[in-house]
Amino acid sequence: MDLTADDVANWMFGELKNAGVLYQTDAVNYIKSNFGERFIYVNDNGHESIDKDVKKAFKKLHGGKAAWDRDAFYWGWTSAIKV
Repeated sequence: MDLTADDVANWMFGELKNAGVLYQTDAVNYIKSNFGERFIYVNDNGHESIDKDVKKAFKKLHGGKAAWDRDAFYWGWTSAIKV
């Protein structure tokens, strides 16, 4: 089975829904182990990051209801209402 960016994004969205937050480090480690290195790249700061296509698909799923916290490196809901 060929895994896609949508498969990874669906996993991320499920984790966010269940936990309320999704830390990038945890997501990167899980994605590398379960979906493969091709969904991870090293950014300009030398840190591992999630493929842009995955993040684009993830954003479509949460529809702007989740926000990225640049200081703590996680996604969390923008309001108390979860989808």
